[in-house]
Amino acid sequence: MPAAALAHADDLAGFIAASPSSYHAAAEVARRLEDAGFERRDEAEAWSTGAGKHLVVREGAVIAWVVPAGATATSPVRIFGAHTDSPGFKLKPQPSTGAHGWLQAGVEIYGGPLLNSWLDRELRLAGRLVLDDGSVVLADSGPLLRLPQLAIHLDREANDHLALDKQRQTQPVWGLGAADSADLLAEVAGTAGVDAGRIRGWDLVTADAARGAVFGKDDAFFAAGRLDDLASVHAGVVALIAAAADETAADHIPVLAAFDHEEIGSATRSGAAGPFLEEVLERIGLGLGASREERMRALAASWCVSSDVGHSVHPNYAEKHDPVVQPVLGSGPILKVNANQRYTTDGVGSAAWLGWCDAAGVTSQSFVSNNTVPCGSTIGPITATRIGIRTVDVGIPILSMHSARELAGTSDLLDLAHVAEAFFRG
Repeated sequence: MPAAALAHADDLAGFIAASPSSYHAAAEVARRLEDAGFERRDEAEAWSTGAGKHLVVREGAVIAWVVPAGATATSPVRIFGAHTDSPGFKLKPQPSTGAHGWLQAGVEIYGGPLLNSWLDRELRLAGRLVLDDGSVVLADSGPLLRLPQLAIHLDREANDHLALDKQRQTQPVWGLGAADSADLLAEVAGTAGVDAGRIRGWDLVTADAARGAVFGKDDAFFAAGRLDDLASVHAGVVALIAAAADETAADHIPVLAAFDHEEIGSATRSGAAGPFLEEVLERIGLGLGASREERMRALAASWCVSSDVGHSVHPNYAEKHDPVVQPVLGSGPILKVNANQRYTTDGVGSAAWLGWCDAAGVTSQSFVSNNTVPCGSTIGPITATRIGIRTVDVGIPILSMHSARELAGTSDLLDLAHVAEAFFRG
């Protein structure tokens, strides 16, 4: 495996480790971009969005953009879109529970996790705490929770069928003692350095505590939690920083849009179905003195690449995949196609994507679902519908999608970043 691909994978492992929740991911994106010279904007303040590098954070989402010195009111945008959330478990109200001498956490299923993959792993509890003065503090417990599986001796048929009761059998343990003898929120607050008595609200989710790792013959594989979709977010950050170095040469405005809540439908103020992107684009246009007519002209010439993971052919379940179109790890990013527009890709988008891949020197694969297997969707159709912008759906192939720990091809991770950079550069 080339050294550059290994270095990129190691950086991604660090990015994921710093991003156990969508709020942490948005903060880490902002930190990296600010280190690269981007200026943070406050939504409640007046913006100066002329030439330069800018970003704005809305809860667990972040949008960043580069305005070239020669930008005009009709300059198009090039948006690389992804999402910061992943399936898992979210802490309920009154989260400190327990039984039979065990301390447990009351959690609710978030999105569509592959439930059995969360068994017998050390889990972090991370997200945001909202204090009595309205301030927000990010918190991360580190390894604290575990969902212990029932021993085979007590369920001799476990290998024949394993179906978890989504309420009774998904409440993780975090300590020993009577249920009322310890406070889980106080435990998490202590790691954030705040007084638990000041907590008035929280948004805390589980994440795999193990760091991402490269392994396999020729270092072909990379495994980590939250590859869906932090692999795309990371690629977009790397690409935007690289492209921003030539901000004076571009004839368009590169934009990175990392939304929250994709796994539960995106219909929130920080999700792709909300107004966040539309509002930012409008303020960019206003900063360039654009009229409504000019903004509409700019959008008509713009592009969005919606990047999310897709399925690699699985060697043990090949019948679940299309019999002809079978992407595999390590053979390049994928172009995602669906006749019913669950993905936005069409002929024009396909040609554009392959052009950006050629410019980056990257080989692309196609993905299409087996006709008997329902197709998922992405932020692509939502963005195209809400903004009216040409959109194409892409990503990297993975195995174990929605597992607590997913599997990607090491080389695909860097290839996606290279294509994203070519897209930003035009």
